[in-house]
Amino acid sequence: MRLVKQLVAVVAVTFVGSQGILAVQGNTWLTLALGVLTAVAALGAYAWVVPRTERREVTELARAGAGARTARGMLIGFGMFAAVIVNIAFLGGYHVDGLGSVSGAVALFGFMAAAATTEELIFRGVLFRVVEERMGTWIALLLTGVVFGLMHLTNPDASLWGAVAIAIEAGFMLAACYAATRNLWVPIGLHFGWNFAASGIFSVVVSGNGESKGLLDSTMSGPALLTGGDFGPEGSLYTVAAGVVLTLVFLWLAHRRGHLVPRRRRAVGAEPATATVS
Repeated sequence: MRLVKQLVAVVAVTFVGSQGILAVQGNTWLTLALGVLTAVAALGAYAWVVPRTERREVTELARAGAGARTARGMLIGFGMFAAVIVNIAFLGGYHVDGLGSVSGAVALFGFMAAAATTEELIFRGVLFRVVEERMGTWIALLLTGVVFGLMHLTNPDASLWGAVAIAIEAGFMLAACYAATRNLWVPIGLHFGWNFAASGIFSVVVSGNGESKGLLDSTMSGPALLTGGDFGPEGSLYTVAAGVVLTLVFLWLAHRRGHLVPRRRRAVGAEPATATVS
């Protein structure tokens, strides 16, 4: 039941916040404010519900070092996406036509702050963490990564390949990032840095959600395997390759730090353990 209670708490805040953001679309400052407020409220909901359902301190959201960890994640996410765009541009798939919209970038900052925070709390903070306790790191990474990819099939220009790409380059990578760091600040920062770089700076399609109006006025052209087609650069083979590399790096760090959790096994004939949380 703790899984259900935690999901309900965070998803409820996510739903209310997303509806508010949709209602003020077109208003830069309200979008920014509601996006940041949704992120803060989701963090508060998680920090409130976990101690009450697990009887423990929420160490994965410890305040000490939170800013530095989030910034580190943002740098990784921005660097990863910038490397992808540079490679696509080198082959003629990305073109900058001029300056874009500062107000658009500001609004996207709020929108992406809400999206990155709520998705990480749901998928890595609740789903991955709870599944990992029972089934181990490897199965939890696989299951939650696939679910994360499938979730993106509901996007406007989604495709099966896009969902597979998201599962590999984001679902697996972000779960591995959490396993390596054992905090949610780095994955949240990484997720935000990636999404804001794509939308707020380079102004490309994000996960099939249509073109973004960020700081640069840009266009993409060329083979879908290079540019990602209608799904955006997240459907590019360059992005998948970058995601795989980072996933392996994070898993290596998790192994080196002793953070990989083995699957729990119950002795044959043993009685099931009595639950200690409600």
